[in-house]
Amino acid sequence: MKTITQAIRSGNVMVSDGAWGTFLQQMGLQPGECTESWNLKHPDRVLKIAQSYIDAGSDMIETNSFGGNAFKLSMFGLEDKSFEINEAAARISRQVAGDNKHVLGSIGPTGKILMMGDVTYDQLYEAFKTQAMGLEAGGANALVVETMTDIEEATAAVKACRENTSSEVICTMTFDKSPDGSFFTMMGVSPADMVAAMLDAGATIIGANCGNGMENMIGVVKEIRAIDAEIPVLVHANAGAPVYKNGETVFLETPDEMAKFVKLLVNAGANIIGGCCGTTPDHIKKIAEIVKSLKK
Repeated sequence: MKTITQAIRSGNVMVSDGAWGTFLQQMGLQPGECTESWNLKHPDRVLKIAQSYIDAGSDMIETNSFGGNAFKLSMFGLEDKSFEINEAAARISRQVAGDNKHVLGSIGPTGKILMMGDVTYDQLYEAFKTQAMGLEAGGANALVVETMTDIEEATAAVKACRENTSSEVICTMTFDKSPDGSFFTMMGVSPADMVAAMLDAGATIIGANCGNGMENMIGVVKEIRAIDAEIPVLVHANAGAPVYKNGETVFLETPDEMAKFVKLLVNAGANIIGGCCGTTPDHIKKIAEIVKSLKK
């Protein structure tokens, strides 16, 4: 199987998967429960989520490991099980991906802030190293460092992946749209800042996830492409802007509404398109249909 980068260099637009958290809640995940513990307790339920996205047309599937670093797991007394939990997460996704679909090991932020003295760079690096090695051991062939807002934390994660595994390394950050139409993370990082720093850290694919629906992601991709015309770009967009309704946060953009921006996103320079918060297999199925029609 070609690497993701090789497939993109061959001219392919690829389809990723969608949201996991809401799916797990539908299957019985309780408020305050450790999401990643389900890789050990309920692997059959986690597998059903992965299978649903493969069935919808995804070329790649993530893992249930977003909060699988030792800092997040310590909230549940599971910090010593980081390697085991991540290995199990990747093994589940690999089971449904088989030999011809990619498994992206999901690595999210720790919740610690370097500039506040919560943690040292070396501590971050070691936590991400354990997570990355567990994911690769379970069968991940790419690692996606995602939902990052801070350059230093993202750098620690990317370098830990790059220096301790042979997997492709993806990094996506979460940007908010400013009043003048430009984009920044909550820590003040622009797409241009991300490009330079993540290329230097060793990422092979970059992009954006969460924070925006598909329409706003077009602007983020354009800012990336203004700096670098060649690096493969991944987008995991929300199903529109969040709305607080009946005591919960919901995402109302339908599969058709989301899919109508796919062609514009590809034209802006996106190479991999999938979903984040609020997206379902139905959203991914529609995205896959549009991507397939573009190939024709």
